[in-house]
Order: sequence, then structure tokens, then C-alpha cells
Amino acid sequence: MSMQKLHVEKKKGVPISPGMIGLFYEDINYCCDGGLNAEMIENPAFEFVEAMGSNDRYSTKFDGLYGWIPFPSTGDDASLSIGTMNPFHENNPHYLQFKASRSQLGITNKAFEGIHLKAGASYIISAYLRSSSYTGKVTVSVYDKEQAVLSADLAVFVTDTWVKYEIKVTSEMNLRHGRFVIAITEAASLEVDFVSMKPANAVCGVFRSDIADTLKDMQPGFLRFPGGCIVEGNELSNRYRWKNTVGPLEARIPNWNRWAVHNNSRDDFSAGPYSHYNQTYAIGYYEYFMLCEYIGAKPLPVQNVGLACQYQTSQLVETNTPEFQEFIDDVLDLIEFANGSTDSQWGSLRAKMGHPKPFHLEMIGIGNEQWETERVNFFERYTIFEKVIHDKYTDIKLIGSAGPDVTSEHYTDAWDFYKMKQNEQPDFTYAVDEHYYRPVEWLYENNHFYDNYPRNVKVFAGEYAAHIRSGFNMPEVNTLEAGLSEAAFLTGVERNADVVVLASYAPLFARVGFAQWSPNLIWFDDHVCYGTPSYYVQKLYAGNMGNYTVINTLSQDTSCLYQTVSYDERAGELIIKLINSSSDLQEVQFDIDEAYQAAAQVKATILTSVNKDDHNNINEPDKVKPYEKVLTLTGMTYQAPAHSFSVIRVPVEF
Repeated sequence: MSMQKLHVEKKKGVPISPGMIGLFYEDINYCCDGGLNAEMIENPAFEFVEAMGSNDRYSTKFDGLYGWIPFPSTGDDASLSIGTMNPFHENNPHYLQFKASRSQLGITNKAFEGIHLKAGASYIISAYLRSSSYTGKVTVSVYDKEQAVLSADLAVFVTDTWVKYEIKVTSEMNLRHGRFVIAITEAASLEVDFVSMKPANAVCGVFRSDIADTLKDMQPGFLRFPGGCIVEGNELSNRYRWKNTVGPLEARIPNWNRWAVHNNSRDDFSAGPYSHYNQTYAIGYYEYFMLCEYIGAKPLPVQNVGLACQYQTSQLVETNTPEFQEFIDDVLDLIEFANGSTDSQWGSLRAKMGHPKPFHLEMIGIGNEQWETERVNFFERYTIFEKVIHDKYTDIKLIGSAGPDVTSEHYTDAWDFYKMKQNEQPDFTYAVDEHYYRPVEWLYENNHFYDNYPRNVKVFAGEYAAHIRSGFNMPEVNTLEAGLSEAAFLTGVERNADVVVLASYAPLFARVGFAQWSPNLIWFDDHVCYGTPSYYVQKLYAGNMGNYTVINTLSQDTSCLYQTVSYDERAGELIIKLINSSSDLQEVQFDIDEAYQAAAQVKATILTSVNKDDHNNINEPDKVKPYEKVLTLTGMTYQAPAHSFSVIRVPVEF
């Protein structure tokens, strides 16, 4: 084994944008309701629909009782139906009508895979109730099989008008797959709406704490939301309308999720395995902005430009029609909602929701993953949005789209367009959003992808991931090898930080057993949340970026070592990132310029495992995880383990 030398010069490379490494969030894989949203109840407002179809032929069927059945579920002495007369709010016009012919009957909810309780943890349970004749109590319980392990009175008297009842309860035991039950103590009729059960420790009263803290621990620079393809919708009728997601929860207009019909056969317009994937909007735009504050990330919302998903449909709104103005108004009103004064229309709503101070929105994505075709005039649409936004808000940075890949003519056409416009107008585009889901080999081989990019137009590497295999529910494809190839590719991103100003892996989340897409950065179920090797790669990059790169070279060309060096001015440290993709240990001697006066004792953080195919899972969430060690480098030599990503921080003095 030959010794490699890594020569580190006392010479600046390029500045690194603060917060370059961030997060891409989309409501896919049941990551919102059933995940980040701490709500445990499924179909809580009785508004769910079943979505069917594929490619320009979609339909929905109302299924307001989805997830709800009588309890006990045997016999015909209890019935459920949907009511619509005098609902609590017109935007959610359906509610449950429950009739029981005897006492101690109730309703139970599917709750995804059932209720998870932690011993000593508290939970907030609430529901809107109404009855013109019922005089008994309403109890809420969680059952382990046929035994109630948690129970309390939600209401001791119910009126003939809608009233929200709420109670806080504490569990005395751990439980998986429990049954949530609302029961009455005498024969009667009861109307129910907006049922909720959340952990009392939900972050901001909204977010599941372990999931939110997994994001916070990554120290992301930004959060792009709400997608992804759901921005566009499978058709324009189910596109993401941010105005439907703000204001009181009871007034938010729910939607079916574009991913409910993912991979449905083009020849079969029936329902697929996730046909009841809906969006309650319990997490809406206000909550996304709050999440950004909590995790310390800049918000980067993406807005529709009058196009449905180009993969799924031919629907669009022509730019020369009055209907197109709605899309323009939405983006201008969004900026006002985020940044406007409290006496503006949308700024006042933000204040009324509890946040009078602005959210300091700086960036907006114009279109998600659009490309120019003979019929789709995306470049014209972007130009219209750019002018309208910058005429009113000159400081907002706009993100363009380079289409769905970096290998087709769509990508080439996009770059020709942005380079031409940027030469005419320097603030036309802040960065161009590029997407690549590629094999491990491609990421290794394209480490120099950005070396020859033009320097006057910046890049947002908005969606990338190594794909060993793709498909539903495949956490095993998030291997160490996949993460290492992404780390290797990111050395080229960091080395070209004067071009790439933003970068985010995608998708972010997946609930085990509910995933339409693999791989994903973070997997979870009802009680465990774990990061993949790819997550730790992102975390190690986000927390070790430095202020600028430092010129460095390896003494020999190699197909297994990838490196980058930056300098952290605050810590006074060189940050060396070193990826060894081979199955053998590699010795690297750090030849650091004498002007640095480098210390011999350094801190190393190392991500590795026994096999390159190792991956984390629900039962072994920490199988592949970084570890730290303090090293005394003899002759400044470092032994990089096989299949490893090492971050070495070297204290230096000038």
C-alpha cells in the first residue's frame, strides 16, 4: 500500500455560502400526517377521499368514514354515518354521526398502525362534540387488545352546539399498536368532528419531537417546502394552495395527495395501495415557517406557475388568461404573509396566528421541476414571475428550474436560457435548481461535475441521492456505500462553492411501510426515528463547512480517495473531509503548509461500518453511525478506514 500525500496550501480557494447544506421537504411517504405532524389520529375531520387513476385520468371518491369503525366492532347495535347539516366550519363540511342502542359503545380509529404510548408521557386529546339529547359522559381510552390502559372523561355534558372538549392524560405504560376509542355511557346519538390525540411534548404544539429534533441536529441552512411534485399536483385541482393551509385548523381546506396515485398502472384507473393518502394541512405554511425558526433554517418555499405535474398530466393555465393572475397573486401574497407589516392583509393574518414579527423570507422557488416544451412555455412563465416579484420586492432571491435531470436537452435548454438572461440582468436568477437521482458509480465519477460551470449563474443542487435500487418501502437501499458516494460527490460541490450555493438531499422522510419512494434520508415508524448513512453525510457536511475552501492536492491520482479542505475562521481549524471508497485502509499523510503551524492532536469524526452494504433499520437504528476520536498524528499521517467518510479538524495558528 503506497502512502498518499495530501498537500494543503496556505491559499484560499472560494468562499462557501453560509448554510449551503439544507433540507428538501415534501409530503411524500406519509411524512407529514403520520410523521412530522404529531397528530396520531387518521382522518381526524372525516373529510378523506379515495384517489384513483393515472396520467390525465384522475378521480376521487368521498370516503369520510375511512379509518373509523364502531367499537366493539361486532354486532349491529352501533352505527356510523356522515352528517353535513350545520357543520362547525363550511370548509370542512362533514362530521361523524354516531348512534348507539346501548351504553359503553363507541368509535375507534385506525391511527395508521395504532396508538403508541410511552410510560410517563402526557397526551392532549380533544374533539368537537354536539348532541341535542345526550346527557351522559364521553370517555376517551386507549386499548391494548380488549383492555383499556388509559382512560379519561373527555366531556361530562354535551350541548346542542359544537364545543371543543380537551383533556390532558398521562400514560403509565409503554404500548405499541393501541386502539383509540371514544365511547358514550348511555344509548344516544352523538356528533363528532376534529378528533385529535397528540403528545404533550409536540414541538410548537405541532411537530413530533424526535423527528423535529433529528432535523435540528443536522444544523441545516435552509428548508425547501412544500415539495416537490405536490406543488404542481397530479392535476391543477389538487395542487398545493398555500392559502388553504393557513388560519385556524378548522378552516383549512384539505386535499388529496399527489402521491396517492404514484405508480398506478397507465391502463388501470382504479385505486392503488395508498389511495387514501390525504393532506389535512395540520402543518401548513405558517407551521413550515415556524419549523424553519425552530431548526435554524432559512425558509425556501416553492410556488406553482400555472402548471400541473408534467410527468402526470397535460394540464396548464395559459399565461394570457385571467386565471393565470391567481398564481401571480399567490406568490406576492405569500411574501406579504411572511414579511409584511401587521397592518397588511396577509401580515395581519400571520400576526393573528401568533407571529407578529416577520419570518424574514429571502428566497422563493419559481416552479418545481419544470422544463420547456413546445406546449409548456416555462421560460416565459418564469420571466413573468421574475418581473412581477422584483418590481415589488427587489431583494427576494429567485430559484429557477433546470428540469428533471442533468443529462437531457431540457437541462441544456434551461442553462442556455438562464445564462442569456443573467447576462442582461444580474439578479434575474439567484440559483438554478438541478436534480439528479443517479447510481453510486455516477456520483463517484462526476466528482468534477461543477468544475467548468459558468461562475455568473449559481446552482441549487435541490434534489440528489444515490439510487442503488428504487421502489416502495425499501429502507435497505440506504446503504453506507450510497452515503459514501454522495459524500464523494459533495467534495466537488464544496470545492465549487462559488457555483453551488445551496444543496439538499431528497426525499427527506419516509414512514416504514408507507413509502412510495426509496431511498430517503430519514426513516421512522410510530415510535422510532433514525437517520440513514446519507443523513449522517449531510449532517457532517452541514456542521463542518468552513468559511472558504483551501487549495489542496493529492500526490497521486486515485479512484478511491476524495477530499476537500476548508477553513473555519471562528474555530481556527482546517476542516479536512476524506472519503475512502475502497475495501482497504488507505494511509494519507497531511502535508500542511508550515505557515499554518498545525497541531499534531486533532479531532476526527468517522462514518464507517463492517460492510459497504450495511444500513440502519428500525431494529438497529444506530448500526451505521459516526463516532468521534482524538488522534495524535504521527508524522501527520492518517489511516482512513475502508469504506469511510472522515472529517478531521486540525487546529492551526498563523
